[in-house]
Amino acid sequence: MFTDIRAALIHQGQTIPERPFLFSEPDGRSYTYKEFVDSVMRISSLLVRLNVKKGDKVSLLLQNSAEYVLAYFACFAIGAVAGPVNSHLKSEEIEFVLNNSESVVLVTESLYWPRVVEIREQLKSLRDVVITDATIKGTHSWQEALTDKPGDLPNVDLDPYDEAFIIYTSGTTGKPKGVLLTHRNLLANAEQISSWLGITETDRMLCIMPLFHVNAVMVTMLTPFSVGGSMVVMPKFSASRHWEVVDKYRVTSFGSVATMLAMLNQRHQDGVPQGMDLSCVRFALCGSAPVPVPVMEEFERKFGVLVVEGYGLSECACRATFNPPNKGRLAGSIGLPIGPELRVVDDNDNDLPEGQAGEIVMRGSNVMKGYFKNAEATAKTLRNGWLHTGDIGYRDASGFYYLVDRKNDMIIRAGENIYPREIDEVLYTHPAVQDAATIGVPDKLYGEEVRSFVVLKSDQKATENQLIEYCQTKLADYKCPKSIVFLKEIPKGPTGKLLKRELRNL
Repeated sequence: MFTDIRAALIHQGQTIPERPFLFSEPDGRSYTYKEFVDSVMRISSLLVRLNVKKGDKVSLLLQNSAEYVLAYFACFAIGAVAGPVNSHLKSEEIEFVLNNSESVVLVTESLYWPRVVEIREQLKSLRDVVITDATIKGTHSWQEALTDKPGDLPNVDLDPYDEAFIIYTSGTTGKPKGVLLTHRNLLANAEQISSWLGITETDRMLCIMPLFHVNAVMVTMLTPFSVGGSMVVMPKFSASRHWEVVDKYRVTSFGSVATMLAMLNQRHQDGVPQGMDLSCVRFALCGSAPVPVPVMEEFERKFGVLVVEGYGLSECACRATFNPPNKGRLAGSIGLPIGPELRVVDDNDNDLPEGQAGEIVMRGSNVMKGYFKNAEATAKTLRNGWLHTGDIGYRDASGFYYLVDRKNDMIIRAGENIYPREIDEVLYTHPAVQDAATIGVPDKLYGEEVRSFVVLKSDQKATENQLIEYCQTKLADYKCPKSIVFLKEIPKGPTGKLLKRELRNL
């Protein structure tokens, strides 16, 4: 295994220079490994001119694109820490991420520039902004940097345990936490994924999951890169064009969530579209939330493509388990450990027997360094040498793992993690709201949908639409409640603890 991603970049550029690596689906651009490395060097030189040093945070607010992939590797090449920003976030949420991470440079595009302008004066550590697709006064041009001659990469002494990646994940406190992943974490998980799935230089991965998620970064970017394979990047998933793109680029696998599979099932009632050849596809990789078995079976029956389900979280780089990519798979299971060691424990960290549900904990080379500037949360999550996931599951006699619940109240909507407390805190700021509680409710398309329960102040009035629109001014749209139920009182236990089980029965 490579010691760091910079070393991997140099090695691939020198040993397989003419092999294709990156295809940009929207505009037809493509890069061999040599062309890709040359472009990375140009962008790295721009960052160096902006005085970005080893360990500095560089935020990336972009749509899926070749530029996003280049920006990641430019950061890795100079020892900077790449920090993807969820492009669905509103200005206030972006402000928190950039300030909390102490970002010194933001790489973005004209689409998101208005959001940046709103908060520019509040960004305490941000020195410079790079725009990838336009010339804007007060920013630096990505396109101009690409016209420069590629120079040598700066001489940076990198260690496998140096930080390479910071990704923000929400928590039960309501404020996102910055997960710090090292070069070792990322490369170890890429090796685990490629070994388990048998990914080689002949594989071509389609990146349709957003590159601000670890899923896309690990499964469809770093994994094929590490073995000399290739990737195709699309701005977003399209049910109408998906199989057309797969056929055109001879894609061998792609990352997805259950919602995407369900949408493909609905879109193509008769199965494989006429004239499409899907013989190139080895499997569809699915994670972020459990796949309903009926959705999986319908997909496989219609398209003849095996679904390989996995489990993981940002704190372990991406994947901890996968079902076997063959007939050994157990539908409904999250599979077997692909590298890290897993256990199921009780509240005192004692091992539980097969079939008994408890918290899933893990340890291994892919487990995060910790949360940035949050020693308390780090100590709580990484204790006794194990990463405590907060997920409840069990292990069967064959060693397969199953998820049954979550220890916290997280909602997973179409693969996006949503934490109810963050929504509740916004609702509490509305002048008409006395009490609020948010839960996830089952949804056929998205897996779960967001529903809030609200008690209004006795002298105030507000409609469902008014409260939803209020949330939309404060939160990313995917986090906002899609329905609100008004109650006279929210059920609570004798200690004041919210009884969410009773809310789910309302």
